[in-house]
Amino acid sequence: MSEQGPIRVMVVDDHPMWRDAVARDLDASGFEVVATAGDGDQAVRRAKAVGPDVLVLDLNLPLKPGVQVCKELVGHNPALRVLVLSASGEHADVLEAVKSGATGYLLKSASTEELLDAVRRTAVGDPVFTPGLAGLVLGEYRRLASDPAPAAGSDEPKAPQLTDRETEVLRLVAKGLSYKQIAERLVISHRTVQNHVQNTLGKLQLHNRVELVRYAIERGLDDE
Repeated sequence: MSEQGPIRVMVVDDHPMWRDAVARDLDASGFEVVATAGDGDQAVRRAKAVGPDVLVLDLNLPLKPGVQVCKELVGHNPALRVLVLSASGEHADVLEAVKSGATGYLLKSASTEELLDAVRRTAVGDPVFTPGLAGLVLGEYRRLASDPAPAAGSDEPKAPQLTDRETEVLRLVAKGLSYKQIAERLVISHRTVQNHVQNTLGKLQLHNRVELVRYAIERGLDDE
């Protein structure tokens, strides 16, 4: 996302009235709606053509499911942020969306203000979840992490050692808290939170907060 200009958003939903209403709300709030799409194939084609900063994506799409759209587009452009906006709060749907590369997951019952705030936060890499869903995702990843599974490479080194404070910050990042909320929770400055996150990124050889969150929930680090 560039520092200049509005956040560029694309809206994908197979219901025209819903799609238009979301696009209108975003446009009225200063976002630049660069495209919309009503099915999965159209979504992939148009997103590759216009390169939005944030994709607001429904999961239940004709021709190609939302998780597949997400997987293809994030694979094509890892900088893309995907906010799933779905009627389903089913655990399996939430988990599948996160595994396919979604940054956040919001239920369609969310208010317009919640949606606008979620898109803003998604654009800067904050993981955004409807309250309760982050806990579901983290719980499931903890369960998966506790099951013995063949390692991708048996020589794979153990996770780098994080300090107690870095682990604490990482746990809160994984739960979807913003830097400001983390600073308030731990009674430290916003700058200190940023420093901890940067140090952790460096140690884990990751590039951004989205990768960091994925790392944390895949390894169940929030359960330490």
